[in-house]
Amino acid sequence: MILYHGSNMRVEKPVLKTPSRPLDFSAGFYTSESREQAERWAFSKQKRMAGSMEGTKAILNSYEMADELFTANKLVVKEFRIADEEWLEFIVQARSSLQICHSYDMVKGPVANDNLFQTINLYETGILNKAETIARLKTHRLYGQVSFHTPAALSQLRFLEAMELG
Repeated sequence: MILYHGSNMRVEKPVLKTPSRPLDFSAGFYTSESREQAERWAFSKQKRMAGSMEGTKAILNSYEMADELFTANKLVVKEFRIADEEWLEFIVQARSSLQICHSYDMVKGPVANDNLFQTINLYETGILNKAETIARLKTHRLYGQVSFHTPAALSQLRFLEAMELG
């Protein structure tokens, strides 16, 4: 499986660090099977960093990982196939902290991107119930992500290349 990570730098050796903002599946290193999604992340990171770093670039990093890691029981993996109630509760809990709030090595599932965040925010504030929230989420195109939360999981990634995006 090929995975992509959008950044403002070359990331040959991913590391786990505490994020500056809450993330979908808690603190970790995030990748996507979608090159298009990772490119958007790279441009988004470039835009966020532009004011603080001169010459900030958008970089697409590529990695290879064995497909069977999701089924081999070598790592503790949580996979959400769709944005359902379980996924929604997991996202809401994870986004409430900058720390890892689960015991999984890896988590795979839909991205709660900026388009979805407004809907999730309406759920968190009690304006929408679970059923209404899930119904609204189904109207969006959902991209997938794979997040790594332990050194054992990160060690499964093999760096392929980094490409500057124009």
